[in-house]
Amino acid sequence: MFEDVKKLLAKQLKLDESAITPDSKIMEDLGADSLDVLQILMTIEEEHGIVIPDEALAEFRTVNDIVNYVEGLNR
Repeated sequence: MFEDVKKLLAKQLKLDESAITPDSKIMEDLGADSLDVLQILMTIEEEHGIVIPDEALAEFRTVNDIVNYVEGLNR
C-alpha cells in the first residue's frame, strides 16, 4: 500500500518518489495543499473501491497515516 500511495503523491505533487517516506508530512514536507490531499484520496477510493469519510481527512498528517487507514479498511 505504501508504494501505491507514494506513486500517487509523487505524480500529484510532481516529486521524485525517493523524496517520499512513510514519515513524510504530507503538507509540511511534501508541499501538498488540501486540494492535493483530496484528489489523492479520491484516486485511492476509486482504485481500491473504498470510501474515506471527510472526518478522516483531518487525521492524515503523514504518508503512513493514509497507508494505515486504508490498510485498516481492507482487513
